[in-house]
Amino acid sequence: MAKQPTILNARVTQLEMTAPPKASLPVPVNLQTAIIRAPDIPLHYYRYLYRQVGKRWSWFERLRLSDEDLAKIIHNPKVSVTVLLVNGAPAGFFELAKADDETIELSYFGLFEHALGLGIGKWFLLQALYSAWQDTPQRVTVTTNTLDHPRALQLYQMMGFSPVSTREAMVETMTDGEIFKALDR
Repeated sequence: MAKQPTILNARVTQLEMTAPPKASLPVPVNLQTAIIRAPDIPLHYYRYLYRQVGKRWSWFERLRLSDEDLAKIIHNPKVSVTVLLVNGAPAGFFELAKADDETIELSYFGLFEHALGLGIGKWFLLQALYSAWQDTPQRVTVTTNTLDHPRALQLYQMMGFSPVSTREAMVETMTDGEIFKALDR
């Protein structure tokens, strides 16, 4: 019998920061890291990154998009996708979107499961924020919810973000079959 999608309730928090981070963190020791911007990232690779980061946190939105709709978003010149490699393998990514001349959105940020606990989360987030502030916006925004990593909200606030709004939302999960179909595109 096919498993039906589930509806999950989440509390969504929108945050913003209005000044670049003051923090500085060294590259984690005993790890070889590389951060590589991926212009014109292949759709299958983006979906792989998105799924590997988001499977624990109920990320489904981008998996539901057609190739055409996903390409319109991630290949837009106002959007950048940057990949984290640790010891030669993908370990996370972040996506920035220039909403307007004053606002950069940290649309997606996260680590693969194998990279959790290595002590690179704060450092990688700081690299994402440095990248966001390169265009000298007035603000950088991020949205998180109660389905994300349990310390996501705390980490964003530690890095200089302040909550500006909250709301309730419902997230519809995907069945394994839907996920396999999306990843097979």
